[in-house]
Amino acid sequence: MRTIDLESLLIFRTVVDEGGVIRAAEKLHRVPSNVSTRIRQLEAYLGVRLFRKEGRTLSLSAEGQTLLNYAVRLLRLADEAVDELRTGRPQGSFRLGSLESTAGSRLAPVLSRYHADNPGVVVELVTGTTAGLLTRVMNFEIEAAFVSEPFMASELQALPVFEEELVLITPRGVARVGGARDLGHLTMIAFAHGCSYRKRLDEWLGEQDMMSARVLEFGSYQGMIACVAAGTGFAIVPKSLLDALQATDKVNQHHLPKRIAVNRTHLVWRGQPSLALARLVRQLQAAGTPAAASVVAAQP
Repeated sequence: MRTIDLESLLIFRTVVDEGGVIRAAEKLHRVPSNVSTRIRQLEAYLGVRLFRKEGRTLSLSAEGQTLLNYAVRLLRLADEAVDELRTGRPQGSFRLGSLESTAGSRLAPVLSRYHADNPGVVVELVTGTTAGLLTRVMNFEIEAAFVSEPFMASELQALPVFEEELVLITPRGVARVGGARDLGHLTMIAFAHGCSYRKRLDEWLGEQDMMSARVLEFGSYQGMIACVAAGTGFAIVPKSLLDALQATDKVNQHHLPKRIAVNRTHLVWRGQPSLALARLVRQLQAAGTPAAASVVAAQP
């Protein structure tokens, strides 16, 4: 039975990466007509159009995006097979996602140890919200990600790795917060929707029939904390991050109900882990991570 050869997938991926046939041909040291022919042959074999032409540029079709997800995985696996057979150690790029708070407060010692044990691996770290990172893992844009509860991802493997204590922070002038209603006059400062910590804060406010009149959305915890310190509003952040940023004296911290405050961070991935990812999982487990990975059907 005929199958797609890796060379065709490499040509296809290069056209996508380079944004066109001519630049892809230059990178592959081929003539443009050869690249165009290979793409047409691939389309004919699959029976779909992989690209749409928009003026002088090419854009991926929905079918092309599907093939790209598989092409990235298959080419990566082929490289890993060669590297492992030749050296027995992982090599190449390892795309890893993380919450910004986890990257800022937890990952430095983890990645330092990983780099020392796996010098042939280049870790490419990207940050985002839990929802955004889960989407990227599902689409194989990144191999794995550190995300926070609550989340639901029935197709992903998950390993609990860190336990966080979430705290409410307010300006120094707010000495006491007895409940959500005490925050009614303040602005909520948070990441965009998709942030699991914001979801917990929304749930806590909703339990007391309270909604902030205004919301300011930020893209970094440094900005959020600075805005709270300036007297603008309130936010929810991991206590470990306040300590890591040396910001504990800039704001007031308030305890949240245990069901809101206690939160776990998981490493999640889809399918068979690569050699590079498997090394990270073993490192985290050896460091005392709870239990082995299991499929996550739902989170409380």
